[in-house]
Amino acid sequence: MGLSTLRNVGYRGLATCVPKTVISNMDCPPAMRSERERLVRNIGIHERRICYPWQCFSDLAFIAAERLLEELNWQRNEIDALIVVTQSPDYLIPATAIILQDRLQLSHATIAFDINLGCSGYPFGLHVLGAMIQAGAVRKALLLVGDKCATLHDPLFSDAGTATALEFDPDAAPIYFDLNSDGSGYRAIILPVGGHREPPGVQHFIPRRDEHGVDRLPYDLQLDGPAVLSFSTQRVPPAVTQLLAYAGAAQESVDYFLFHQANRMINETIRKKLRLPEEKVPMTLHDFGNTSGASIPVTMTARILEPLLAGRKRLLMSGFGIGLSWGTALIDIECAKFPELIVA
Repeated sequence: MGLSTLRNVGYRGLATCVPKTVISNMDCPPAMRSERERLVRNIGIHERRICYPWQCFSDLAFIAAERLLEELNWQRNEIDALIVVTQSPDYLIPATAIILQDRLQLSHATIAFDINLGCSGYPFGLHVLGAMIQAGAVRKALLLVGDKCATLHDPLFSDAGTATALEFDPDAAPIYFDLNSDGSGYRAIILPVGGHREPPGVQHFIPRRDEHGVDRLPYDLQLDGPAVLSFSTQRVPPAVTQLLAYAGAAQESVDYFLFHQANRMINETIRKKLRLPEEKVPMTLHDFGNTSGASIPVTMTARILEPLLAGRKRLLMSGFGIGLSWGTALIDIECAKFPELIVA
């Protein structure tokens, strides 16, 4: 798809919900302390959020959506569409969006479906829902984005659920997008077991010890760190530059650059390649970790809430990773609702 422009789409608000339970990456045996300190310095993640065993991503997204609807004073029967972007569905079938349509007591006329995306999910979700609004099929809509991907032994991932409200608005500023996919690198971030290509079997419940001495199961997420680092640092900076040129916007006109919170090494390399000042690139890695597709909205809520409430802000959002895929959006936000971070 590449470059595109959406018109008549107003960004009305965002709410973010994270779990109560906090895990420190420094909780480890004394013998592993120095190694863990090096790891935390490199990835930049000190603390992460993890759901209760009974808690799903959809529970966090539900709470965020309820709070946002309350803040906006929107009626349930006004919502025309509900899109859920996640790789942590309640069930393989049916779609989580259908379940949430009922939990949120939305009309039976509500369009509800899931999109299976992680790291790049926020810009992609904004475009899909925004295109439906631009086409005239939808007036008010909700985009729920996030994942339940935290585990006790993996130092990267954290859980979060977010809700974004979009509305038809003929006076809204254009939103510019650059969306791309490269499936040749699909194995760089993969959950190899559990789908129809390799259904789960008894052999997948036998743990294997990795090079770091950690026991992992075959159905755990597999991540090729060097491949992801190379992809992210090569693809994202030119995509940002290309989108700004397409929109006719100077880099200096952007108030904040919001990148997917992958890890410190990746994000700092991208920032330095683009020569961006640190104050324009907020990060939430230290205390929230990598929250997958929710990382951009988590960063908006946790780091720039007051500036967003103070007046018009131009944001450049860039999500990248799983697929491999990368999506960038340039959006002006004004007079939107941003409740404080919800912990549940």
